[in-house]
Amino acid sequence: MKRSLSFIVSATYSTLIFLLAFLSESNAQKIEPPWSTFPQSGKEFTIPGIDNVPDLHGDVNDPDLVVFFAGNQFMVVPDLIKAFKTEYPQYKRIFVETLPPGILLDQIEQGAIVIGNMRISLLPDIFTAGKVRLEGVQKDKNWFGETVDYARNRLAIMVYKGNPDQITSLRDLGKPGIRVSMPNPQWEGVARTIMATFKKAGGDKLVTEIMDNKVKAGTTFLTHIHHRQTPIRIMEKKSDAGPVWYTEAKFQMMIGNPIDLVEIPAEVNTEVIYTAAALKNAPHSQAAKDFMKFLKSKTSSGIYQKYGFMPVE
Repeated sequence: MKRSLSFIVSATYSTLIFLLAFLSESNAQKIEPPWSTFPQSGKEFTIPGIDNVPDLHGDVNDPDLVVFFAGNQFMVVPDLIKAFKTEYPQYKRIFVETLPPGILLDQIEQGAIVIGNMRISLLPDIFTAGKVRLEGVQKDKNWFGETVDYARNRLAIMVYKGNPDQITSLRDLGKPGIRVSMPNPQWEGVARTIMATFKKAGGDKLVTEIMDNKVKAGTTFLTHIHHRQTPIRIMEKKSDAGPVWYTEAKFQMMIGNPIDLVEIPAEVNTEVIYTAAALKNAPHSQAAKDFMKFLKSKTSSGIYQKYGFMPVE
């Protein structure tokens, strides 16, 4: 009897360990991006944390169209490209990048991007970013031809589900005990928008506290790719909160990740208009014209609104 009981306890313990390991692996895969899917036709080989390139989408070989999107639009890409292919079936191979605009601009200027052992030397047909950022690039580089405004966004504060630290405002991010995940102004354009919003909410003192004092203290973490790193850090409880685009927090909630958002009042919030620009030397000029036309369509606007973006008024 003792042997039987020992066997049952041992078997139950082994089963429990297996289940915990399974749940841990499942949770790790949920935390690790990509969080959205893209149509595939080939051997699937994605290893979270090892071989996983969530911000490169689609066909890198001989594409019919190449689009560089400001990275915070990553969740829109699968639906958007599927709808575009439906309306323009002549374009079968489309490659999209959703990286921070500063990285994308460096890639355009230097002619390639290198990720690990991989080098991609494709130039975009279309580049998208915030309107002010794009106009600044055009004034400096004169790279673009036609432009179109196609969506709007605003800021929110991303927190862990249930808001355990009871964060209610941007001022709370300046508190010493609150660990902030913040986009790096060096390459993430949203950082400047966020800092301007900090200033509206708490003056230069709040900007200095979050972006200087807390960086030095290690309680503000500066990201490289905030639309991936900030939700991961919050879900892993390495950061308590992060100022993000409203749509980024909404998307994490849509897919069931343990994330909540704190609204920022309109009087201190900041909106951005997203603008797309066709490059003057676009390798696929007709495809670029067709995609620009598509971005102005009701279909495109409906997809963006599905994910919390606002239409251009």
